[in-house]
Amino acid sequence: MRLARLVRHSPRIWAEEPATSRRRDLIREEDNAFWAWAAVEVLRMTGIRVEELSELSHHSLVQYRTPATGELIPLLQIPPSKTDEERLLVISPELADVLSTIVCRIRNPDGSVPLVVAYDHHEKIWNPPIPLLFQRAIALEIRPIPISGIRVLVSDALARTGRTDVTGKPLDFSPHDFRRIFTTDAIMNGMPPHIAQLLLGHKDINTTMGYKAVYPEEAINGHRAFIARRRGLRPSEEYRHPSDAEWDEFLGHFERRRLALGDCGRAYGTGCIHEHSCVRCPLLRVDLAQRQRLIDIRDNLTARIAEAEREGWLGEADGLRVSLAAAKEKLAQADASLQRRVVAVELGMPSFSNVAARTVTS
Repeated sequence: MRLARLVRHSPRIWAEEPATSRRRDLIREEDNAFWAWAAVEVLRMTGIRVEELSELSHHSLVQYRTPATGELIPLLQIPPSKTDEERLLVISPELADVLSTIVCRIRNPDGSVPLVVAYDHHEKIWNPPIPLLFQRAIALEIRPIPISGIRVLVSDALARTGRTDVTGKPLDFSPHDFRRIFTTDAIMNGMPPHIAQLLLGHKDINTTMGYKAVYPEEAINGHRAFIARRRGLRPSEEYRHPSDAEWDEFLGHFERRRLALGDCGRAYGTGCIHEHSCVRCPLLRVDLAQRQRLIDIRDNLTARIAEAEREGWLGEADGLRVSLAAAKEKLAQADASLQRRVVAVELGMPSFSNVAARTVTS
């Protein structure tokens, strides 16, 4: 967006779009973007409920010091909510950075976190002033971000990305979906389900397993057993064992797919449709380590085209131009893959020890 006029009003910065003359509050948009990011990151890395997120306070950040070694373990205290049981979660380094950023944003110049009064919609009472983490300035007053506000922030952030599903409809995320993502990721990475149950605060382990959005292993084994039973009902001659020559031919197909520029993705039983001119083939998966080889091929093709034009070999030049265009396309694909690799950047954020509210020892 191109800004035509920038007008500063304390504490607001307004911008006007030249095409539509629409005014935009840049400070408010930046504030919405930050709190949407903070909510998504905390929900994604803890698996807590949105009700528990809105009740996190500065006192929820706890440091536990082990008596034997004196090591500090950062913990996040989750207040009792749906199950009327509080929990303690170990804070990962990534989550510590997020919580540190939140505290640095909301705290006063003297380092303290402002006290705000939140309304409990379930108990129908006003809670006493507490240093909630999710609070923001509205006009001249600092107010807590309610549960409905967190849902709106997440929905608006997703809508601005323009993401759609396979049918072309915009995606719709709720805060509870991040709880399912956390559970699926934890169990699929080896966390025992009964440990995930304790982290999520579920009374029944079947509830926890229902949050895992993948097929369980027993379902896959059951499907394989079903296929085996159905095959047993068919005539045995339809399911003969492959001969050694057939098996060697099958394995040889995958061995012959390895090329100088990468791997060929053609299916078994199919031949090369480009007569082994791999640089033209869309099934070639380029090996990023062979990028220099692609550059050499491109330069060689350029020189050969110049030679063909100089000698008057116009048919040869046309064929080489097709190969040159394909080589440039493969090189562009390799460069795009390299650019997508994430590079860690040190942002200079404070460590968890600088923002923890208290330290406990056994």
